[in-house]
Amino acid sequence: MGMPITRSAAGRQRVVGMIRFYAGLATAIHGQNISNSLPGSVLSYTVKEPVGVVGAIVPWNGPLSQAVWKVAPALATGCTVVLKPSEQASLSPLKLAELIEEAGFPPGVMNVVTGAGVVGALVAAHPDIDKVGFTGSTATGQAIVRASAGNLKRLSLELGGKSPDIIFADADLDAAVAGAASAVFTNCGQICIAGSRLFVERKI
Repeated sequence: MGMPITRSAAGRQRVVGMIRFYAGLATAIHGQNISNSLPGSVLSYTVKEPVGVVGAIVPWNGPLSQAVWKVAPALATGCTVVLKPSEQASLSPLKLAELIEEAGFPPGVMNVVTGAGVVGALVAAHPDIDKVGFTGSTATGQAIVRASAGNLKRLSLELGGKSPDIIFADADLDAAVAGAASAVFTNCGQICIAGSRLFVERKI
């Protein structure tokens, strides 16, 4: 998809770290006993259960890390996944699914459906998908909210980030200017955490 090689190389370590983090959390999922107003006569407790089928819709500008970010916690909590990668960057999510299968996950636990936006719309609206995690534009996020109404599925939406850089008067201006330029043009500027706004203290 055109990611600079330096960013791609650094991203591999992040992906491995995310997988290890969520794998570790899998052992920490437990319910709780809750105190009652009538001690001894009533037992109240919570049980954490898998949500069910998770639809994960990821963008083109970080296809592997975004896929792992959505797939790993779903698998660690006992859910199955239907991953819909961007039609512009499907190869690394497909490879991820291949590696998950190679690791021994049963068939049907991790699924990838490729295609254009209409495929994502079908994932968002499907009555057998219990939750959708989406990263992308605000307009598409709004469409997913509307599509989810049919079965009131749970949603996690990361939409249209516009992260600011803030430079105060006491900053090292040489470092701040270089840092701000790097922030806005990281990944060729195609990243939701790019420093696309710059707030500078009036004094400077």
